[in-house]
Amino acid sequence: MPELPEVEVTRQSFAHRIANATIQAVRLGKPLRWPLGCEPDSLLGQRVLAVRRRGKYLLLDLERGLLLLHLGMSGSLSFGSLRSPAGVHDHFDLDTSQGLLRLHDPRRFGAVVFASSQDSAPARKLLAHLGVEPLEGDFDAEVFYRQLKLRRSAIKQVLLAGELVVGVGNIYASESLFLAGIRPTTRADRISRVRAAKLHEAIVRVLSKAVEKGGSTLKDFSSASGAQGYFQLEAMVYDRAGEPCRVCATPIRQLRQGQRSTFYCPKCQKA
Repeated sequence: MPELPEVEVTRQSFAHRIANATIQAVRLGKPLRWPLGCEPDSLLGQRVLAVRRRGKYLLLDLERGLLLLHLGMSGSLSFGSLRSPAGVHDHFDLDTSQGLLRLHDPRRFGAVVFASSQDSAPARKLLAHLGVEPLEGDFDAEVFYRQLKLRRSAIKQVLLAGELVVGVGNIYASESLFLAGIRPTTRADRISRVRAAKLHEAIVRVLSKAVEKGGSTLKDFSSASGAQGYFQLEAMVYDRAGEPCRVCATPIRQLRQGQRSTFYCPKCQKA
């Protein structure tokens, strides 16, 4: 599943190229996770002002309203001047004066939703529950610590929930906890202020590095310009079960948490 780094890399790869483009045509394929929420023809003639990100959502600001795009489990966006016929898994085309933005989504868990504003009901339903952005100034270490003290669940599950901080998906939660020296099964409310500060720093470092490396390409992720990510090649624990820890050489272990695979070093992450 594309996580925050992959979505941010996607945004960076086409935001400057689609800015100020005029929408000339809209094509819908098979139904996605949620309906578009407007008549496709109502978007024609509007300019795309900018592309922002909120959590794992891309927000295309229009002259009147915005489009919220989610890549789902296996979706990807492409943007370019070529206008090839839509394939069987191409379910949304936004044809503009500066190129064609296309959503390719084999599993159709992604979505494109129109909202009249970010304060309207459709946008609030998707965005209101999201935690703070980890790569912006609102992610405060002390506030993060105080919020952890209110959670009795395992720290990995708390991070994945996205209510305290968005975008720390499965790969990046395992990597952040390793860097902070915290075992993924540790209860969030038992993490000290010092260790919470280390985790806060680790989250920022891991996500920043992932964006720098173009995200993680495990199966078929690529940015809107077709580039793959390389963060997974430098992972310390993720998907390395049985391999030696890059720090202490202890074999990396794997366990299941909430139907997701978790990877950790039993020596570097003692508690």
